[in-house]
Amino acid sequence: MRVFVLLFNARTENEGIHSLRVQDEEGEMHNVVLMFENEDDATRFGLMLEAQDFPPVTVEALEEEEVREFCEGAGYDCQLLKEGMLAVPPENNVDEVERDWNPDGTYDGGPGGGGSRDRASDEGGDGGFNNDELERLRQRLEKLL
Repeated sequence: MRVFVLLFNARTENEGIHSLRVQDEEGEMHNVVLMFENEDDATRFGLMLEAQDFPPVTVEALEEEEVREFCEGAGYDCQLLKEGMLAVPPENNVDEVERDWNPDGTYDGGPGGGGSRDRASDEGGDGGFNNDELERLRQRLEKLL
Protein backbone atom coordinates (compact mmCIF):
# COMPACT_ATOMS: atom_id res chain seq x y z
CA MET A 1 0.00 0.00 0.00
CA ARG A 2 1.22 3.51 -0.83
CA VAL A 3 1.34 6.06 1.97
CA PHE A 4 2.35 9.71 2.06
CA VAL A 5 5.01 11.18 4.35
CA LEU A 6 6.38 14.68 4.79
CA LEU A 7 9.97 15.31 3.75
CA PHE A 8 12.21 18.33 4.16
CA ASN A 9 14.82 18.98 1.44
CA ALA A 10 13.41 16.11 -0.59
CA ARG A 11 15.80 14.31 -2.94
CA THR A 12 18.91 16.04 -1.58
CA GLU A 13 21.83 14.81 0.52
CA ASN A 14 20.16 16.54 3.43
CA GLU A 15 16.69 14.99 3.14
CA GLY A 16 14.79 14.71 6.41
CA ILE A 17 11.49 13.20 7.45
CA HIS A 18 9.03 14.92 9.76
CA SER A 19 8.39 13.19 13.07
CA LEU A 20 6.47 13.91 16.23
CA ARG A 21 7.97 13.43 19.66
CA VAL A 22 5.39 11.56 21.75
CA GLN A 23 5.49 10.49 25.38
CA ASP A 24 4.13 7.01 26.07
CA GLU A 25 2.24 5.86 29.17
CA GLU A 26 5.52 4.98 30.93
CA GLY A 27 6.86 8.48 30.34
CA GLU A 28 9.37 7.51 27.64
CA MET A 29 9.72 9.74 24.59
CA HIS A 30 9.39 8.27 21.09
CA ASN A 31 9.75 9.77 17.63
CA VAL A 32 6.74 8.94 15.48
CA VAL A 33 6.62 9.29 11.70
CA LEU A 34 3.13 9.97 10.39
CA MET A 35 2.05 7.96 7.33
CA PHE A 36 -0.98 9.45 5.63
CA GLU A 37 -3.32 7.23 3.65
CA ASN A 38 -4.54 10.25 1.66
CA GLU A 39 -2.28 12.72 -0.17
CA ASP A 40 -4.60 15.68 0.47
CA ASP A 41 -4.52 14.99 4.23
CA ALA A 42 -0.70 14.95 4.13
CA THR A 43 -0.61 18.18 2.12
CA ARG A 44 -2.99 19.86 4.58
CA PHE A 45 -0.79 18.80 7.52
CA GLY A 46 2.32 20.08 5.71
CA LEU A 47 0.70 23.47 5.12
CA MET A 48 -0.18 23.69 8.81
CA LEU A 49 3.46 22.96 9.66
CA GLU A 50 4.61 25.75 7.35
CA ALA A 51 2.16 28.09 9.10
CA GLN A 52 4.08 27.23 12.30
CA ASP A 53 7.33 28.43 10.67
CA PHE A 54 8.61 25.03 9.61
CA PRO A 55 10.53 24.96 6.35
CA PRO A 56 8.51 23.92 3.28
CA VAL A 57 7.74 20.21 3.05
CA THR A 58 7.32 17.83 0.15
CA VAL A 59 4.61 15.19 0.28
CA GLU A 60 6.20 11.96 -0.92
CA ALA A 61 4.42 8.71 -1.82
CA LEU A 62 6.23 5.62 -0.56
CA GLU A 63 5.38 2.00 0.09
CA GLU A 64 4.12 1.55 3.65
CA GLU A 65 6.50 -1.35 4.23
CA GLU A 66 9.47 0.80 3.15
CA VAL A 67 8.52 3.50 5.68
CA ARG A 68 8.04 0.90 8.42
CA GLU A 69 11.48 -0.61 7.69
CA PHE A 70 13.10 2.85 7.77
CA CYS A 71 11.43 3.65 11.09
CA GLU A 72 12.47 0.34 12.60
CA GLY A 73 16.08 0.87 11.51
CA ALA A 74 16.12 4.45 12.83
CA GLY A 75 14.49 3.55 16.14
CA TYR A 76 11.31 5.49 15.28
CA ASP A 77 7.69 4.46 15.56
CA CYS A 78 5.20 5.08 12.77
CA GLN A 79 1.49 5.72 12.72
CA LEU A 80 -0.91 5.30 9.82
CA LEU A 81 -3.53 8.04 9.56
CA LYS A 82 -6.59 6.78 7.71
CA GLU A 83 -8.18 8.90 5.00
CA GLY A 84 -10.22 11.75 6.46
CA MET A 85 -8.57 11.70 9.90
CA LEU A 86 -7.93 15.32 10.74
CA ALA A 87 -4.34 15.54 11.95
CA VAL A 88 -3.31 18.85 13.46
CA PRO A 89 0.32 19.65 14.30
CA PRO A 90 0.84 20.24 18.01
CA GLU A 91 1.34 23.82 19.09
CA ASN A 92 4.57 23.08 20.96
CA ASN A 93 7.62 22.42 18.80
CA VAL A 94 11.05 21.23 19.80
CA ASP A 95 13.73 23.29 18.10
CA GLU A 96 16.09 20.33 17.89
CA VAL A 97 17.27 18.83 14.69
CA GLU A 98 19.04 15.52 14.40
CA ARG A 99 22.80 15.98 14.44
CA ASP A 100 23.48 16.30 10.73
CA TRP A 101 20.32 17.95 9.39
CA ASN A 102 20.06 21.66 8.64
CA PRO A 103 16.87 23.31 7.38
CA ASP A 104 18.83 25.44 4.89
CA GLY A 105 19.69 22.30 2.93
CA THR A 106 23.34 22.00 3.89
CA TYR A 107 24.74 18.72 5.07
CA ASP A 108 27.10 18.66 8.05
CA GLY A 109 28.28 15.14 7.25
CA GLY A 110 28.50 14.19 10.91
CA PRO A 111 27.39 10.87 12.29
CA GLY A 112 23.66 10.58 12.61
CA GLY A 113 20.50 8.78 11.68
CA GLY A 114 20.30 9.76 8.06
CA GLY A 115 19.22 13.33 8.48
CA SER A 116 15.77 12.69 9.86
CA ARG A 117 13.85 15.80 10.79
CA ASP A 118 13.31 15.96 14.53
CA ARG A 119 11.69 19.35 15.07
CA ALA A 120 8.51 18.07 16.57
CA SER A 121 6.03 18.15 19.35
CA ASP A 122 6.79 17.36 22.94
CA GLU A 123 3.35 15.97 23.63
CA GLY A 124 4.12 14.81 27.12
CA GLY A 125 5.75 17.92 28.49
CA ASP A 126 4.53 21.27 29.66
CA GLY A 127 1.42 22.31 27.78
CA GLY A 128 1.53 19.21 25.59
CA PHE A 129 -1.29 16.85 24.71
CA ASN A 130 -1.60 13.16 25.37
CA ASN A 131 -3.25 10.91 22.79
CA ASP A 132 -6.71 11.13 24.41
CA GLU A 133 -6.57 14.93 24.42
CA LEU A 134 -5.44 14.96 20.79
CA GLU A 135 -8.33 12.69 19.82
CA ARG A 136 -10.84 14.97 21.59
CA LEU A 137 -9.32 18.00 19.85
CA ARG A 138 -9.43 16.23 16.48
CA GLN A 139 -13.11 15.37 16.98
CA ARG A 140 -13.94 18.97 17.91
CA LEU A 141 -12.12 20.27 14.83
CA GLU A 142 -13.92 17.79 12.57
CA LYS A 143 -17.26 19.09 13.85
CA LEU A 144 -16.19 22.59 12.78
CA LEU A 145 -15.71 21.35 9.22
